[in-house]
Amino acid sequence: MARVKGAMATRKRRKKTLKLAKGYWGAKSKHFKMAKEAVMKSGNYAYIGRKQRKRDFRRLWITRISAACKMNDINYSKFMNGLKKAGIILNRKMLAEIAIADAAAFTSLVEKAKTAL
Repeated sequence: MARVKGAMATRKRRKKTLKLAKGYWGAKSKHFKMAKEAVMKSGNYAYIGRKQRKRDFRRLWITRISAACKMNDINYSKFMNGLKKAGIILNRKMLAEIAIADAAAFTSLVEKAKTAL
C-alpha cells in the first residue's frame, strides 16, 4: 500500500489562513504561526462585533425617538407606553425613520399616544 503524506492538505490549510491574514501589518501577514493567531483573534472580534452592532443600532434608534419626543413635549417611555395602549405596533427602527423623515407623521403618532394615556 502506498504511503500517504499530508503536504497538500497542510499547504492548502496554511494558504487559506494566510489569505485571511492578507493586509495585516508585518509578520502577521507573512508567517503562518503569527497569521493563525491574528486570524483567530480577528474572528473573535468579528463575532463579538456582530452582536454589538444590534445593540448599537437599537441605542441609536431610541436616542432619535427620544429626541423627537422631547420636541413634542413627551418623554420616550410615556410615548412608547401610549403607542402600546393605542394598539400601534411599530418597531423602533421604523419610528426613528419616521421621526427623521416625516416630522408631521411623528407628531400625529405622539398625539395618538397622548390620547391613549
